[in-house]
Amino acid sequence: MEPNKLGTEKKSNTLGTESIDKLLAQQGVPAGIGFLVMSIYMIVDTIFVGHWVGPMGIAAITVVLPITFLIASIGMSIGIGGASIISRALGADDNEHAQKVFGNQITLNMSIATFFIIMGVIFKEDLLLLFGAQGEIMRFAKAYFNVILFGVPFLSWAMMSNHVIRAQGFPKIAMNVMLLPAILNLILDPLFIYGFDWGLEGAAYATVLSYAASASYTLWFFVKGDSDLRIRRKNLILHWGIVSEIAALGVVSLARQGVISVLSIILNNSLYTYGSEIYVSVYGIINRVMMFSMFPITGITQGFLPITSYNYGAKNYDRVKETIRKSIGYGSLIALFIYACILFFQVPIVKLFSSNKEILALTPEALAIVFMATPFILIQLIGSSYYQAIGKARPALLLTLTKQGFFLIPLVYILPKFWGLYGIWYAFPIADVLSTLVTAVFLWKAYRNL
Repeated sequence: MEPNKLGTEKKSNTLGTESIDKLLAQQGVPAGIGFLVMSIYMIVDTIFVGHWVGPMGIAAITVVLPITFLIASIGMSIGIGGASIISRALGADDNEHAQKVFGNQITLNMSIATFFIIMGVIFKEDLLLLFGAQGEIMRFAKAYFNVILFGVPFLSWAMMSNHVIRAQGFPKIAMNVMLLPAILNLILDPLFIYGFDWGLEGAAYATVLSYAASASYTLWFFVKGDSDLRIRRKNLILHWGIVSEIAALGVVSLARQGVISVLSIILNNSLYTYGSEIYVSVYGIINRVMMFSMFPITGITQGFLPITSYNYGAKNYDRVKETIRKSIGYGSLIALFIYACILFFQVPIVKLFSSNKEILALTPEALAIVFMATPFILIQLIGSSYYQAIGKARPALLLTLTKQGFFLIPLVYILPKFWGLYGIWYAFPIADVLSTLVTAVFLWKAYRNL
């Protein structure tokens, strides 16, 4: 038996034999910790910028990040799409197909990411203006974007690799992929921003170096580490059947990030139109709190994917049903706890980011409103993830777009015409409830069919 095959059996088969509780912990906790540390470094990044650069620095990051993450999400979508195929291939004991899929992922990721980075350089000012860099924000946004864009290829590679590594049954390695840049950025941020007095550009340089370190770590894992998948020249040649399957599944994640970017365009411009530059900073803080507070929920969702994909591929449908039930149950309890913490500590949370009087007056109430429907969101997240895990691209795409695309974007556009800024904040919980109801119908039918 080949070494790769032996490694695959050793790591992957536990997804079909261990208890679901244990697997959710094994897969979800490292993913959650990885996202926790990643969100902590983004929060600390924002805290440093907020206190040492000012509210316009926070606004600039809020404008630029949706652009760079849209480009980098190509890597994430290729990673998730390919990981679903790889997990099912490993579940069906087809190691050769898994190797081919991985090679095609590499070629797709690097080619497409490079193209969009070039477009980002050419259309820089137009992009920044489109995403809400109006008024005083533009000057700060340009300074940040000029540096951060060149870290996107590294981020794209790391995001792709993270999902491939998790699909093989190496959740701790996948966690390290996110821990490494987070820890490095926490060290470099104060050094570059304050110590070297590089300001907002210092935050960007720290982030770029952190992305590069994460990408280098994953490359080492595939070349010299315990990976069952290896970089082989023959597998780098694109095959239409594999590419189309990766694209069909990966487009779900790309569409999700694309819709989030469209939301950022409408949201940032609406905040400026109905308020001022300071409200873009307010949302920037809310967005960071959202990223941080959702880390355990993200961990459960990420843990849910490989367990479901593997057991669906192996036709262990009872285990798939158990994974759905327990993921929603555990996640909903955690989400309820998160919302309670937001309500009790909303003012101290905002004070972490800024001592600006306007920020302190405006942000706490908006924060509480935006999080109102948090206890209900697990059904929506698990529902869309389920169809992605089993390789059903169309319903996965539909359910993924439900919250931001079908409800939140229209609500952010319409409600402020009647309620002003409150309309923007209330659009979030209304969209959460509506999208959860739609997803619940789909998920219940799928569950019964299993």
